[in-house]
Amino acid sequence: MDQQQHLHPEDLTSFAIQTFGHDYRPAGLTRLYGGAQKVIYDVAFTNGFHCLLYIWDISQNFFKEEIEEADRAWHSYGADLFALNHDFLTRHGIPTPALYALNRERERYSFDYAFVEYVTGPKLETYLTEPGTGSASGPSASAKPDELMEQFADIVKRMHGIKGFAYGQAVADNVNAADQSIPCHRHQLMNAEQQLAYAARHLEEAAANRDRLLKKLYELESRIAPRRAYGFIHGELGPDHVIVKNDAELYLIDIEGASFYDVEHEHGFLHLRFGEHYEWLRDESIDPARLAFYQLHHYLSLTAGGLKLQQRGFHDQALARGIMESNLRRALQFVG
Repeated sequence: MDQQQHLHPEDLTSFAIQTFGHDYRPAGLTRLYGGAQKVIYDVAFTNGFHCLLYIWDISQNFFKEEIEEADRAWHSYGADLFALNHDFLTRHGIPTPALYALNRERERYSFDYAFVEYVTGPKLETYLTEPGTGSASGPSASAKPDELMEQFADIVKRMHGIKGFAYGQAVADNVNAADQSIPCHRHQLMNAEQQLAYAARHLEEAAANRDRLLKKLYELESRIAPRRAYGFIHGELGPDHVIVKNDAELYLIDIEGASFYDVEHEHGFLHLRFGEHYEWLRDESIDPARLAFYQLHHYLSLTAGGLKLQQRGFHDQALARGIMESNLRRALQFVG
């Protein structure tokens, strides 16, 4: 057992026995890298079973500063939100890996942790960028991207079809629920202003175009009409947040940020991340004014987000730099 892990081996073993029984004893941990907000380990057991160990350790969150400064109603991080959204999505038939056990006692550790189903298989992005690859453990040699996108489009449509008359977290009486007196897109306007200001302090091109970008952002925001109904969205739904099991079954992961919100917020992100494959996800009923506003918001937010990952030592510096550069380029194209 690796001694340099979050949980002491005895505590990990005790948690495993409490969750699965005496036949399940951890044999080793392997840290899985990729995410920026929580720590994830692959836990191998002596009987051949595997599951994931999620650790919500704020000290290892690359956006720790922003989380600690934000209004708690707008968090998209933590075990409480994971449990809340897992229950909500599961009850509504939206596939996501099973939550086996969650420890929020904080008696021996300063963080929450959970055992979560290890859905084996590549991410959806693998099939879209490397069609015909397939999964090593799947029943077939490959899967057609169109078939997977058709299934994914159905999941997105069903999820967005879950309606609420207030925006924010899945449970209306949850602690620190969003203040409904402020239109939800105004929160994103304020966020875009903050992210642009951050980028302008560090990037010459962002600073030179700050006034033009702000003018365009305000122009787009002014076109948005009032709304009182919202769909349930994932919040950051890219092809890297969808696992494909057996070349056929799709599961949504990283669900902490899911909430009732403008579905255009999600579509702006889907359009950005899926590129040509977005045609499977296009929804002609959404508001084009909101969509345009959220698209520019995403570009500005991701420019600053990629920059912060670079500055804070994210393990994949090339990815962080690519996020920053590509989204700054898109934002500048937005203003001609």
